Amino acid sequence: MRECFEVRDTDAGGRIGELTVPRADVTVETPALLPVINPNLDTIAPRRLATEFGAEILITNSYIIHGTEDVREEALEDGLHDLLDFPGAIMTDSGSFQLSEYGEIDVTTEEILEFQHEIGSDIATPVDIPTPPDVPRERAEDELETTQERLELAETVDTGDMLVSAPVQGSTYPDLRERAGRHADATNLDVFPVGAVVPLMNDYRYDDMVDAVAGAKRGLGADAPVHLFGAGHPMMFALGVAMGCDLFDSAAYALYARDDRYLTVRGTRHLEDLEYLPCSCPICTEHSPEELRALDDDARETELGAHNLHVTFEEIRRIKQAIRAGNLLELVEQRARAHPTMLDGYRTLLDHADQLEQSDPVSKGAFFYTSHESARRPEVVRHHRRLERLSVPDSLFLTEGNSARTDEFDDSWRVQPPFGPFPRALSKSYPLTAEVPDRTDRAALEAAAEGVSRLVEANPDAAITLGHRGWPAGVLERVPEAVERVDLDAE
Repeated sequence: MRECFEVRDTDAGGRIGELTVPRADVTVETPALLPVINPNLDTIAPRRLATEFGAEILITNSYIIHGTEDVREEALEDGLHDLLDFPGAIMTDSGSFQLSEYGEIDVTTEEILEFQHEIGSDIATPVDIPTPPDVPRERAEDELETTQERLELAETVDTGDMLVSAPVQGSTYPDLRERAGRHADATNLDVFPVGAVVPLMNDYRYDDMVDAVAGAKRGLGADAPVHLFGAGHPMMFALGVAMGCDLFDSAAYALYARDDRYLTVRGTRHLEDLEYLPCSCPICTEHSPEELRALDDDARETELGAHNLHVTFEEIRRIKQAIRAGNLLELVEQRARAHPTMLDGYRTLLDHADQLEQSDPVSKGAFFYTSHESARRPEVVRHHRRLERLSVPDSLFLTEGNSARTDEFDDSWRVQPPFGPFPRALSKSYPLTAEVPDRTDRAALEAAAEGVSRLVEANPDAAITLGHRGWPAGVLERVPEAVERVDLDAE
């Protein structure tokens, strides 16, 4: 078990955890946002990030500090915390982003880790190779091998109580991501960023991003704190958390403010297009759109940056509450409706329902069926898997109705879309207490039919009859032929 990270609550793949950062003598609650600070340009002062927005951790670029003489000397003399005037934990990047952008940098893994230690970084990053999406597999494998060699080299550098991250690469090959995760998890390094996903997010390829993260998560242990590098828009935080990511770094709040863009959890709007401010943060309650547009450039950038941060931190808090309440996937679904590619991401997340089920709690408050995607949630997968554990009598009536027909059968069980069959004694157990619309959609019926099929496969000698309410022929085709069907609506 990694001593620096402890999971407290889970829901789907999401978790609330505690990341202990010994060098800063702080414990960061996750999911956590790391605002990105450019050491040469502060849109919002780091001290204000802590006092006004509650930031417990931030990230800055040690390569920029290393390459800027006056900033480097000040950092070496006074330390990173005094340089930035920030009381929480500080993570530093290594220059890998610059490597991906410009093709080369002039520091080695050993040099940049030693420099990060010298300036007082709390979480350091080695120089990995951020392989972009869609490259030939041979290139992805070669660059992953280089990254893994550098992680092994990072293990040999004396970093004291400074945590060190182990980036997980592999381009858009989920099996390489899994391999990379397994290798990183076997090191003695501490934090695990999933790297080179920014191009996917920039192109709205949330489905490919989910597959990459899911691959990395399969390789990493449950005690591995996962950082989604470059995931700065609040619209996708819930999806990222549901995948199992714990840390997010955001420069979006500042970059968008510089371009007069206003963040919401449903997307980004240009300030010039707004007639109203759909937010109740201090910036939006004290200004109208006209007043913001009338400010000089620097003041407007600062005010928009503050709004963008308020929205971003609010979403992190909302996600934590959703994990506590056990309705994280309902929140993910709400966010998925903000953009078609976000919906692609959510549907791809549910492709990994078997994986999510491993960490999803067996009992929560309520299950709300809100769309056909709900039929693919981990709770449905778990129920189907557990059907084989149930003791089935020689003759069994499965029914959507209330008629037990105990005179004709040894027992009568309920059939509840999307879960399928279960003994009536379990009717008050989660998730069979689900709130389901009266107008059940086809996906829920198909999932229920899959449950019936699972039960029949596990009990081939039982005589099973299904009492349904007008299920379509295409749904009934999913039920094994050995099952007798009774249309309750036709009786």
